[in-house]
Amino acid sequence: MSSYTIDDLRKDVAEGRIDTVLACQVDMQGRLMGKRFQAEYFVESAWKETHSCNYLIATDMEMETVSGYKATSWEKGYGDYTMKPDLSTLRRIPWLEGTALVLCDMLDHHTHEEVAHSPRAILKKQVKRLEDMGMKAYMASELEFFLFDQTYESAQAAGYRNLKLASAYNEDYHIFQTTKEEEVMRAIRTGLQGAGIPVENSKGEASAGQEEINVRYADALAMADRHAIIKNGCKEIAWSKGKAITFLAKWNYNAAGSSSHIHQSLWSLEEKPLFFDHTGKYGMSPLMHNYVAGLLAHASEITYFLAPYINSYKRFMAGTFAPTKAIWSKDNRTAGYRLCGEETKGIRIECRVGGSDLNPYLAFAALLAAGIDGIESKLELEAPFVGDAYGGKGVREIPRTLRAATAAMTESAMLRKAFGDDVIDHYTRAGEWEQEEYDRRITDWEVARGFERA
Repeated sequence: MSSYTIDDLRKDVAEGRIDTVLACQVDMQGRLMGKRFQAEYFVESAWKETHSCNYLIATDMEMETVSGYKATSWEKGYGDYTMKPDLSTLRRIPWLEGTALVLCDMLDHHTHEEVAHSPRAILKKQVKRLEDMGMKAYMASELEFFLFDQTYESAQAAGYRNLKLASAYNEDYHIFQTTKEEEVMRAIRTGLQGAGIPVENSKGEASAGQEEINVRYADALAMADRHAIIKNGCKEIAWSKGKAITFLAKWNYNAAGSSSHIHQSLWSLEEKPLFFDHTGKYGMSPLMHNYVAGLLAHASEITYFLAPYINSYKRFMAGTFAPTKAIWSKDNRTAGYRLCGEETKGIRIECRVGGSDLNPYLAFAALLAAGIDGIESKLELEAPFVGDAYGGKGVREIPRTLRAATAAMTESAMLRKAFGDDVIDHYTRAGEWEQEEYDRRITDWEVARGFERA
């Protein structure tokens, strides 16, 4: 929750410090979509509600009006949804002059009920389930990305070939190389901090030009809000410096993938750590055993929400710090799920499956739904994996393709119960469309491979 209030905004508008307010919703891809309001008009009336076309939660990355959705279509006329600003998310945006931002919930234009398949509503539903059980989730998502010493425009003009990375070598934890990148990374850290997102650190990551930004954990909804703003902010700040950033999960075959590791723990509403039990092995409580067992039992079913694109599955390669097995292990970066903070109140499970291309609301919601099912069903936790998980035999694997992950999601009784049939059918269509679009495209690889030799 931001400490910046509507009264603070009114004062800033009256005194000339803010002239623009971004009212944003989050689309299926996790991007910010919305309107730039003249600030005087926003504080007069738009802070109550505004409107947007309902196709914004039924398009692909290219904003294509995809057929096959029950909720929206040409036949239904693509009407409006109501955008209801959540004033607890209101904040100044330091890297944009005279600008504030607020995130909006999406409501049905007629009933004013939340749109069930909107990402924020999906996560809020799982948060409410936890609250009804007397619990809340704290989460933190680490974000990795690649930084390029060129603009988005020049990268596009070059057909995204021969791109110039910010460094020429692996810069994992490298101070000297990241010093050379401080113009961008300091602006990202201080900008996010100024926007009410408490930053812990940035660092070089395990490939040339790769960066990581880490912010303080928060309750699940607040962390998802932060995540969405961070991604948009990183791009805007890099663009303002004449640089480009990509959150593609695997931008180049020879480079490491970019992840979004998600740390998660459950606490009581009175702030008691429910995953910690000083008498339990590794400090794990029976509740944590059940929760992690749920993550593993439903690992294939929830993978779509952690890896939503064709490219997402190119990241799952042995020996790259990206997992290939959906198993848990103690402080082991080869596993899909890693136990962190053992024997302390900060004990948590880290999901290492998700890439930097995920939608945080959908990913968090899927993880919580799986964990809640583990608790409600009192699932038994298997023994932790020991050793190199890449070489593990006869253990649970992460789906290898979007097609397989979409099918697992579609057939999931757990997700249909947690999210609702209409929601799962909506995202099934999104996954199918992504696959259909890819299947009919001709790639550089297949032309180079077969142009002469086929």
